[in-house]
Amino acid sequence: APFINQLASTYAVAGNYYGVTHPSLPNYVAAISGSTWATNDDQPTHHYDELNLVDQLEARHLTWGAYMDTLPSVGFTGAQYPANAALYVNKHNPFVLFDDITSNPARLANIKPYTSLAADLAKGKTPNVVWISPNQCNDMHGGVYAAIGGHPETPCPYGSSDDDANDAALKVKADAFVHAAVDTITSSHAWTGNSAIFIVTDENDFDATHPEIDNWESAAGCCNSPVLPDGFVFLDSHGHPDGNVLDCPNDATSCVYGGGLIPAIVVTTHGKRGYVSDTPYNHYSLLRTIEENWNLGYLQNAADVQSMREFFAR
Repeated sequence: APFINQLASTYAVAGNYYGVTHPSLPNYVAAISGSTWATNDDQPTHHYDELNLVDQLEARHLTWGAYMDTLPSVGFTGAQYPANAALYVNKHNPFVLFDDITSNPARLANIKPYTSLAADLAKGKTPNVVWISPNQCNDMHGGVYAAIGGHPETPCPYGSSDDDANDAALKVKADAFVHAAVDTITSSHAWTGNSAIFIVTDENDFDATHPEIDNWESAAGCCNSPVLPDGFVFLDSHGHPDGNVLDCPNDATSCVYGGGLIPAIVVTTHGKRGYVSDTPYNHYSLLRTIEENWNLGYLQNAADVQSMREFFAR
């Protein structure tokens, strides 16, 4: 991933940044509401009647936009697309999981296909806060096994080990997506004043040798990651037990169940360059940073963590 690594060396890195928990969906929910709401699975039917970042922004008359790779239409609320391939999945789109967004047509109109981003930037219609989710071939996830017309990134099988052919191909696709997205933003009129791009993943990698933490590489965490009881029964994406239970180390009765150490790059117009921070952060910290920037108040766990404002000053 040469472009992503170039950004990391040129700009700034949060070298101690963690996913909040596992698997994907609760990380996305946490990132815009400050809590996982006791969720530790990817059921596409989850929905939340809770305050979220959209509520905060609109209360201050600030704008937002969510640009989702392979979203088939503006405001699409289905679980996945295409139906037989799942390039787009709602577990990577937290906005369609909150009731007060999906029930509001004006808010749904802010959830657009990623292909709309360049045109919106060119028109000067840049929201104060922009969220971008790549599809599952472009985000290092993988799992699409058929070629889909109009999507040269398909197919994209899972990697079964670090840096095998499939794993390496996923990194190449992700690097290309990030390169195009960053170039699109930084070459637009939006990239003026004090602007920032945060590039993060939701969690760390799958590793089938760790059934005691539901086959993840690590469950390390920080900054108010959830604490689960020993023997917690993990569920699959259908809400059924997946056969694994949490085995806390050293016979502890409970343990932190974080999302593991993940990459986090901060690209700014006027912030730090060639910098690596060792301060512990996670998605709650990123949410707090947005809230702090516009004096929005703090949602749930964002109130108890440190913001990432250190990256904005030279």
